[in-house]
Amino acid sequence: MERAIARDLIVHVLLFSTHLLKAVNFAAELDCLLSLALVACQNKYVRPVLTTDTILDIQNGRHVLQEMTVDTFIPNDTKILDDGRINIITGPNYSGKSIYIKQVALIVFLSHIGSFVPADAAVVGLTDRVFCATGRKLMTAEQSTFMIDLHQVGMMLRQATPRSLCLLDEFGKGTLTEDGIGLLGGTINHFADCDDPPKALICTHLTEIFNENWLPKSDKIKFYTMSVLRPEESSMPVEDIVFLYRLVPGQAHLSYGLHCALLAGVPIDVVKRAAVVLDAIGNSQHVERLSNENIEAQDQQYKNALDKMLAFDARNGDLDQFFQEIFPAS
Repeated sequence: MERAIARDLIVHVLLFSTHLLKAVNFAAELDCLLSLALVACQNKYVRPVLTTDTILDIQNGRHVLQEMTVDTFIPNDTKILDDGRINIITGPNYSGKSIYIKQVALIVFLSHIGSFVPADAAVVGLTDRVFCATGRKLMTAEQSTFMIDLHQVGMMLRQATPRSLCLLDEFGKGTLTEDGIGLLGGTINHFADCDDPPKALICTHLTEIFNENWLPKSDKIKFYTMSVLRPEESSMPVEDIVFLYRLVPGQAHLSYGLHCALLAGVPIDVVKRAAVVLDAIGNSQHVERLSNENIEAQDQQYKNALDKMLAFDARNGDLDQFFQEIFPAS
């Protein structure tokens, strides 16, 4: 009886499936539009201007999610016109490089779906694709993060047009430094050789590409960095800096990895040791082996125990006395 009732109900509902689906789709679309309008009103979004020109001009752009999780979010401008369409961004870890390029992509995306955007003003050229190689990997992926990046960059280089937006975040870091520099430099050269390249935002710590003519001298390439405040003198073994999260023209040749390690909670002894090793390598000096009295005493204890084990007579020796000598009562 229950099955018959359920079957009759399903048959009856299916008769009105077309109208029900239309109602559900209308409700979903209305919910989406109301949600976009509510968020835009609450967070002071502005109406973007879409243009057929291949430009991108954002004033005080913000990240739609990041600004909700911090007390103060530092906005940044983005201006990509006919020249300087390839933007190479350097700076320390934690300084906001990844957040910046993602906020640009989100503003472009929101503009194209009819939403207001988190900025003071935005002129967005019509964009056909947004390509991303940001080093993210799904748990179910059967490839390494580096291989996924290679596939994404390969697709980007083959299919990007002057109306595309390309994001590369730390491309080349998943392999040997020399290979990574070569791949990143080759990718940037490919973009620079295009008569009308796509808009490209490239974050990297591989600052070696700035040396020895790795990159072509081109008006299509501009360099930016995330500014930091450095004390003139510091007695700390690890340089203390203040992140300003502001995008400015220029290049950064330091990543301040030790300072970031402290922020991440790495024990201070580990960071101090890393500073000693880094200083020795930077000055082409020999790295002294870490000397620790506790470690040396423990090594000596293990050596004495091994000598006793090798000298022990397994047939005639007293096993109880042997263990008492190796593990004396404290």
